[in-house]
Amino acid sequence: MLDIAIDQSSPTPPFEQLRRRIVELVRRDELIAGTKLPTVRGLAEHLGIAPNTVAKTYRELEQAGVLETRGRAGTFVAAAASGDPTLTLAQQATTTYVAELRALGMSDDEILEFVVAAVRGA
Repeated sequence: MLDIAIDQSSPTPPFEQLRRRIVELVRRDELIAGTKLPTVRGLAEHLGIAPNTVAKTYRELEQAGVLETRGRAGTFVAAAASGDPTLTLAQQATTTYVAELRALGMSDDEILEFVVAAVRGA
């Protein structure tokens, strides 16, 4: 799940807190192009906010070019979010690679070991 928390006591509305945090994660490359975001309902439940709040945030960020919706496949960080096409392609390849290895049952630590070994051996 995303590293996001909503401060219910904050004067900033949950929608704005969520929007800002997703943009921040993208800018810091903690969410890279091609990364799939949780479903609207899943994220809403995790954060303890209304699904409409998450849906509104996703829609606004899609209009801003930060996110893209791929029909039933879900919502993803948009390729254009990074601005550098070479970086975008590298991020997408990395996301695909990690997803494929996870599908094989590998842990994130094992995946990281493979990447480090590949970089050192190249």
